[in-house]
Amino acid sequence: MSHPHPELGAPPALPAGALRVVALGGLGEIGRNMAVLEYDGRLLIIDCGVLFPEDHQPGVDLILPDFDYIADRLGDVDAVVLTHGHEDHIGAVPYLLRMRPDIPLVGSQLTLAFVEAKLKEHRITPTTLAVKEGQVERLGAFECEFVAVNHSIPDALAVAVRTGAGTVLHTGDFKMDQLPLDGRITDLRAFARLGEAGVDLFMVDSTNAEVPGFTTSERDIGPVLDSVFAGADQRVIVASFASHVHRVQQVLDAAHAHGRKVALVGRSMVRNMGIASDLGYLTVPEGTLVDVKAVDDLPPDEVVLMCTGSQGEPMAALSRMANRDHRVSVGHGDTVILASSLIPGNENAVFRVINGLMRLGAKVVHQGNARVHVSGHASAGELMYCYNILRPRNVMPVHGEVRHLVANAAIAVKTGVPADRVVLAEDGVVVDLVDGRASVVGAVPCGYVYVDGSSVGTITDAELKDRRILGEEGFISIFAVVDSATGKVIAGPQIHARGFAEDEAVFQTIQPEVARALEDATSTGTIDTHQLQQVVRRVVGRWVSGRLRRRPMIIPVVVEA
Repeated sequence: MSHPHPELGAPPALPAGALRVVALGGLGEIGRNMAVLEYDGRLLIIDCGVLFPEDHQPGVDLILPDFDYIADRLGDVDAVVLTHGHEDHIGAVPYLLRMRPDIPLVGSQLTLAFVEAKLKEHRITPTTLAVKEGQVERLGAFECEFVAVNHSIPDALAVAVRTGAGTVLHTGDFKMDQLPLDGRITDLRAFARLGEAGVDLFMVDSTNAEVPGFTTSERDIGPVLDSVFAGADQRVIVASFASHVHRVQQVLDAAHAHGRKVALVGRSMVRNMGIASDLGYLTVPEGTLVDVKAVDDLPPDEVVLMCTGSQGEPMAALSRMANRDHRVSVGHGDTVILASSLIPGNENAVFRVINGLMRLGAKVVHQGNARVHVSGHASAGELMYCYNILRPRNVMPVHGEVRHLVANAAIAVKTGVPADRVVLAEDGVVVDLVDGRASVVGAVPCGYVYVDGSSVGTITDAELKDRRILGEEGFISIFAVVDSATGKVIAGPQIHARGFAEDEAVFQTIQPEVARALEDATSTGTIDTHQLQQVVRRVVGRWVSGRLRRRPMIIPVVVEA
């Protein structure tokens, strides 16, 4: 297996008749999936998603793929193909279209409806092309055939991209549920047909590659939800992803069977389910859905609240309920169902919400104690089937952390794909398909792009480090005025600290040392205020480290008078 190396340099020019693949996100992480294919001077983008921040990225709202690689080539982009409507595959589309609004968006009906609703908030009207499974479209230099796959959202598609360099099959996120709720199974007959014709590069979802066997069918959840509803004597609150149409359908059906009304809570949940209902992907039993304002007038044993926040997101409805910061108050006897899997990195946030809800007296049902969720991704057994059906010439595992990519690569080798034809890449690594062989040829810069409020890409890793220091170690400011003629300290130094358990009086012992250090520096000819501030920072930093065992952020201000 070929591995990327940190020493990889810039890639060479793409040989004539070759195909280049560069992932700008989604390799080595769960989220911000985006792949750029290049052939004959033209570009095709597959997916354009976001990554959600973790605890060590304070204040960050979203993380985008790094568009720098294509920023000066946006005119070469023939289309963006979207495999399905989850945020980690469509969430960054508005930020890409800000750079060139007329890039055609290609996807299934539901996927495009979700994207268009998102773009409306950004005041962008996109150019779209709705496609169905079995459809073949010529997108500039690329011929794309769309294949039905099932996932935890309806209307997911894999895409086979044909070029003069060969055929690439990109699965998007998928599994092989044989009894899906909507009856739309992953089209293995199309996979077999593509395999017969020859798949030169198979880009395959790795998220569940470490999980042995087969992913459980969505239908197995229905009876579990039914039994939880049957045993609940107060309100039932279900948290799920705002785009998980199948799960909402199951909740609506269970509520209807037990004579309960359902209220949707959370802007994205209301918006997405409205779209899914209008397009016929969600069937709402008559009289079941009510406005959230109406639930206060209903008996608790007739209420179901369907909300967002299954990943412990601080601003989502469920977290705010756990913190008593929501119009819906969770109380003793309520049943809360977390109907989603844990995204790696979110465990602490989710357990914090669970503990908060249980402290309020709620019973919490989650994946750890009941089968209230199944994954939307193919497990190792399903991946093995795919490799055997397709017999791909080259494999590039995508969508997952490094451990998932490595596990997927091992499955490919086990089924007979030569180890030197399995490419393990990470974000920014450049893979060329030349004469039927895929190999790593270089790397392009590919960092995290942070969205922080209205700013995009202005927050750096250094500034995030400052935020972490502020949060963990505290803050000290020192103010002093120096006489520009004599070099004597004529005011201060005043020291103020935040985030310290100690009383500020503890800093009185360091004040004379700071004044002495400033006067020593000016007496040797240092008059630049920036250099004087560095002197103050060193003296205070050394003292705080030795005396208090802390490394706070130190902001010295030295003014000349």
